[in-house]
Amino acid sequence: MTMELGVVLALLVAAIVMFAVGRPRMDAVALLMLTALPFTGVLSMSEALAGFADANVVLIATLFVIGEGLLRTGVVQRMGDLLIAKAGTSEPRLVILLMLFVGGLGAVMSSTGVVAIFIPVVLRVAQMTGASASGLMMPLSVAALSSGMVTLVATAPNLVVNSELVRHGLTGFHFFSFTPVGLVVLLLSTAYMLVARRWLPDRSAGEPRQVGRPTLPDWIEKYGLADRELRLRVTDASSLAGGAIDGIELGGTRGATVLAVERAQRRGGPEVLDPTSASPLLAGDVLLVDLFDPACDAGALAATYGLETQPLTGAFFSDRSQELGMSEALVGPDSTLIGRTVQDVRFRTRYGLTVLGLRHGSTPQPYGHLDEPLHIGDTLLLVGPWKRIDALRHESHDLVLLGPPAERDDVLAAPGKAPQALAVLLLVVGLMVSGVVPNVQAGLIGVLLLGALGCVDFTSGYGSIHWKSLVLIAGMMPFSLALQRTGGVDLAADALVSMTGGAGLYALLAGLFVATAAISLFVSNTATAVLMAPVAIAVAKDLGVSPYPFAMIVAVAASAAYITPVSSPVNTLVVGPGNYVMGDFVRVGVPLTVLVLIVAVLLIPWLFPF
Repeated sequence: MTMELGVVLALLVAAIVMFAVGRPRMDAVALLMLTALPFTGVLSMSEALAGFADANVVLIATLFVIGEGLLRTGVVQRMGDLLIAKAGTSEPRLVILLMLFVGGLGAVMSSTGVVAIFIPVVLRVAQMTGASASGLMMPLSVAALSSGMVTLVATAPNLVVNSELVRHGLTGFHFFSFTPVGLVVLLLSTAYMLVARRWLPDRSAGEPRQVGRPTLPDWIEKYGLADRELRLRVTDASSLAGGAIDGIELGGTRGATVLAVERAQRRGGPEVLDPTSASPLLAGDVLLVDLFDPACDAGALAATYGLETQPLTGAFFSDRSQELGMSEALVGPDSTLIGRTVQDVRFRTRYGLTVLGLRHGSTPQPYGHLDEPLHIGDTLLLVGPWKRIDALRHESHDLVLLGPPAERDDVLAAPGKAPQALAVLLLVVGLMVSGVVPNVQAGLIGVLLLGALGCVDFTSGYGSIHWKSLVLIAGMMPFSLALQRTGGVDLAADALVSMTGGAGLYALLAGLFVATAAISLFVSNTATAVLMAPVAIAVAKDLGVSPYPFAMIVAVAASAAYITPVSSPVNTLVVGPGNYVMGDFVRVGVPLTVLVLIVAVLLIPWLFPF
């Protein structure tokens, strides 16, 4: 062993130890190694930084943005709603559908992003069905990890291994090269989790219920809003037709006010117009009305203005929560509203919002609030477009918003753009499959199209990129070159061959799988792929056989990071919501890893002959 190899191996061991103990954070470790390696004399600083210019690192960044486009446009949310609708109260059916949904989505976007998106969906499903969150979070992470084996772009380890093949002058994998193995593993892991979920204790039982953020139903009940809602359709004979929306006056004397206007569109659902809009009111428009005075006669109101009563579809317009929001606001000690009534303030003109209720201390007063003078500490319940509520948070010094309801997280940033986002996704996949342009160029085309179509903007696009993962990948890539130059890769390959004792190529594949899985117990699966991909190719080169089955086995083993919560960010994300401990991952992960090992060793050589 040369001095240079000894120093590089010492740095590698130090990195693995830091990864294992979690101090400092993984991307910081990668930056430390990137900085230290040029001091060994094995690499130049330019070579150490070359990982940041790697096409696959850029491709991973584009996939994060494409995933953000699917989230902002509601594609992912609709999948969650469909999951709830199809699963019913059957927990086994719920597990199957959840894992297939996550597996399908994880095949075309970051598995880490998929888990982050589905955690609130799973928690909501568990609450609605009475299922255990502990019994659903582990299937979620297992499905996300298994989905990484379905396509080339599904997870970073696949792209790392593919990049190593290309760096050695070999043809990389195709988009669907992983699919036969990945589909088998996904179906196998789904069947396995139907049994293994029973090994997970339900730690939610007996725990104190945590008080979360308020919801719209909470406020509807607290302020007595139920039965105050009314939908009125504008007829051709209505006296309101043709007038400006912001000029509609049902209010004050009749005890009713217009909160919003629904207008039918040729495509998609109705458009919801702000009551402060100067657009003309058209026949067929539907007024969303609050009857804040219990003495107001809805029938008389409709007859007076030539309106038709429409059926209600959600408790106090909660079906319109994508466009119409609520928020509580506190009157501060320095507010200019103190001593003035709601009617005097003219909230709609000033803020574009309507006051639904007033609370003095803990006592809500849903009716008669228009003539109530405001005091320090009074709480107002406001309703209006989310953009108006968000603007109030930043622009008003008179009111302090007490925090958005839980439904605010589900409001789409780019509603109505789901077809465009899906079309872009299909185009990107088509370009990658056909090979017309390089994968990274296809990803960049997708990002630019999503931006041009309004599915993402610069802020959300940059914000969606998991920079920690990119720095980790780019920072660890120099190790591959350093180990190759110092003979470390050949040394590892020779050791692996000698350990199998000439038992054959299948035994060698199994040994490579075990070695990769063992390293990923302490190191992230992405960093593991960076370290093991060159070893796999070196083994194949020494034996004079095809490198593809060896490269594939490393990618699959790196994705099979089921055993510890530190093996992948996917596992780390579900620890809290599932209330898991280390033993839960070991109990479920070890048998599943063995099953994947058997499938991979038998199936991969059949798909990629030696």
